[in-house]
Amino acid sequence: MHFYFAPLEGLTSYQFRAVHHRFFHGVEKYFTPFLSTNQTHNFGNRELRELLPANTAGVPTVPQLLSRVAEDFLWALGLCRDLGYTEVNLNLGCPSATVTAKGKGAGFLSDLDGLARFFDAVFRKADIAISVKTRLGMHEIAEFGPLLALYNRYPIAELIVHPRVRDDFYRAPVHPDSFSHAVEHSRNPLCYNGDIATQSGYADFADRFPTIDRVMIGRGLIGTPFLLDVLRGKGPPAQARQVLRDFHDMLYEAYRGTYGSNRNTMFRMKELWFYLIHLFDGSEALGKKLRRTTNVEEYRLLTANIFQNLPLRREADPTWLSL
Repeated sequence: MHFYFAPLEGLTSYQFRAVHHRFFHGVEKYFTPFLSTNQTHNFGNRELRELLPANTAGVPTVPQLLSRVAEDFLWALGLCRDLGYTEVNLNLGCPSATVTAKGKGAGFLSDLDGLARFFDAVFRKADIAISVKTRLGMHEIAEFGPLLALYNRYPIAELIVHPRVRDDFYRAPVHPDSFSHAVEHSRNPLCYNGDIATQSGYADFADRFPTIDRVMIGRGLIGTPFLLDVLRGKGPPAQARQVLRDFHDMLYEAYRGTYGSNRNTMFRMKELWFYLIHLFDGSEALGKKLRRTTNVEEYRLLTANIFQNLPLRREADPTWLSL
């Protein structure tokens, strides 16, 4: 199985990707949080830091682009190509209201004619691989049939399907029957994305879709950073508790080098703990304190207590997926 790390805005920055890749193995592609193209054909410093070879060296990285204007997309594709990338990914899955209101992300899925014109222009000139991450549609799963037929007209390097519509966001159940439709009818290579966070969930997926050999995981790998070892039947790494603490500490220092202050770094790390806390049994009380604290020293004491004293699970409690 080929495993990819899905992007999560505010979490899977270049610092996170580099540190995760150093401690945990098996991810073949890390996708950047989306980089939104614009008519000025210019990325800001934050976006450029996600792409610069100095920040991605040794980490298999795919830039993800958010766009609905072919000219803007092709400019960004050219920049990525010049930086040495051989693939870019088009985000047609983001459900955020601020994104979809602009007709980007999942918002583009409701404009099949516009999407066809976009693809016509892009694939006519593209000189590196383009993969696509998509939802089933904006409002109803019935939208997916015509959408897939449109995708089949183009040489998409990989079609990564998140089997929810935009209105489902992330809490509604995935729609495996719609992914079955993709398996039966897609002319492009398929990758599955959606709520794989446990060994049992992965086994159910593999049993139902034995011909699919590519899986993208996002929140599952945030909540259980060593999840791929578990999915492959190896279990957590030796001395997993210490490995996790070393991972945490190195990520903290990487963020501190970027954000400058311990306080800013603490708030960035608390975004990780929203998911990671569910890897520890009996974490309710300490997790609540961790969410509330605004004090760096208290943060350090709480995280040290968690790493030292709370029992470590084999995989994060999957009930957090509905939070």
